Amino acid sequence: MIVTKMAFSTDVVIGLEVHTQLDTKTKLFCSCPTQGDENPNSRVCPICLGHPGSKPVVNKKAIEYAVKLALALECTLAPQLVFSRKSYFYPDLAKNYQITQYELPLGEEGRLALDSGKAVGITRVHLEEDPAALVHPGSIGSSAFVLVDYNRSGNPLVEIVSKPDLASPGEARDFMRQVITILQYLEIFNESRCIIKADANVSIKESGYVRIEVKNITGFKEIERSLIYEVARQKQELKAGHEFKQETRAWDSEKGITLPLRTKETEEDYGYIIDPDLTVVNITEEWVKRVKDAMPELAREREQRYIAQHSLSPFDARVLAQEKKLSDLFEKVAKEIDPVLAAKWLRRELTRVMNYSKKSFDDLELDETHLIDLIGMVEKKEITESNAQKIMELLIEKPFNVRQYVKNQNLKVISDLDSLEKLCLEAISEAPQAVEDYKAGNEKSLNFVVGIVMKKTKGQADPKVVQEALKKLLD
Repeated sequence: MIVTKMAFSTDVVIGLEVHTQLDTKTKLFCSCPTQGDENPNSRVCPICLGHPGSKPVVNKKAIEYAVKLALALECTLAPQLVFSRKSYFYPDLAKNYQITQYELPLGEEGRLALDSGKAVGITRVHLEEDPAALVHPGSIGSSAFVLVDYNRSGNPLVEIVSKPDLASPGEARDFMRQVITILQYLEIFNESRCIIKADANVSIKESGYVRIEVKNITGFKEIERSLIYEVARQKQELKAGHEFKQETRAWDSEKGITLPLRTKETEEDYGYIIDPDLTVVNITEEWVKRVKDAMPELAREREQRYIAQHSLSPFDARVLAQEKKLSDLFEKVAKEIDPVLAAKWLRRELTRVMNYSKKSFDDLELDETHLIDLIGMVEKKEITESNAQKIMELLIEKPFNVRQYVKNQNLKVISDLDSLEKLCLEAISEAPQAVEDYKAGNEKSLNFVVGIVMKKTKGQADPKVVQEALKKLLD
């Protein structure tokens, strides 16, 4: 067994290298489109294929996006933009090297806070080009050959390298989720057309923290699943007495296992050199200030504002701020509706119905006007919460005029006290046993009588008002 002495105290140590594609129209060093024709090897040119004599030119928009991300992660920016060549021989690189950053990354020494409040260190943030896509017929472990599609080659990526501060697969999942939230707020990433994947370095105390890298994990849910498996696998390997060595493994999401790829390379193996085809670019303070001034309010800032400005609970504020589209919706609704009530209906009811209907925010057709009408009628006690919940379920499927629907379906709350008292008296006479139980001290038995009244009113009465009316009549 190889034992590496590391200054760690937790049972599990995890560091992540997150690669996210920037949502630009063209590739990092050429004018080929990042989206469009999906036929294999159709969006390529001599530059992204590395043909002799071709000269790369850096995409300014990609630099701006990467600077925004580095600032959002509280990194110290480099004074210059310097690109290097990372040499390795693999089918996904037509020119046998990848243009990346090594000696001087764009950003260094940042931090990212998890939901628990724990701060995870960011070692570096740097730009690089995406390699080609390798297609394995069948699975990665059983495929007899591999197909190469260079359409993706040259797409702009930002790599975020965390410090080994994560102590569980759950923390790793939260880290990925926080990164995606920042990307959404900065509007530099689109989940429907951009890829985000991670390589995870994971080690356990029992091995002396021998580092195993698991590559190409897609999405924050898969990161937790893959790491749970890998931690268990490492412990099982040690129990079986197998020799432990530093290696690189691949995550097979279909089988839910990691597979060995190769022994782990060191940075020296890649033979980094400064790319002679790309000019060093100065990152001026004036330009950085313009980028910083154009940055939006981020999720953590919104969360604190919701607590201070709207008196939301920390939990509601965090949930609302975490999803940008939900937060944007809340911002609009809260201008017309009591913010606490708006938060309750958006955070609980809207998300409940969306989860049940298996819809995302991209699928929603309803807008803030529908929600303002619906929640406003609840606020003014024009409809019951129960009926409002049913209307919300219908709105998710196809938006409509809420006020007209309530009128057509005769769903307005019964406010005629004389009519309500008459129905309460009828219910009392129809449930003598429940009434006797209530008078004998069983408070819950009154709910049965309330149910009778609600049935008579077809859900149009406020249950709390009905309960108070019944108590007044019975007491």
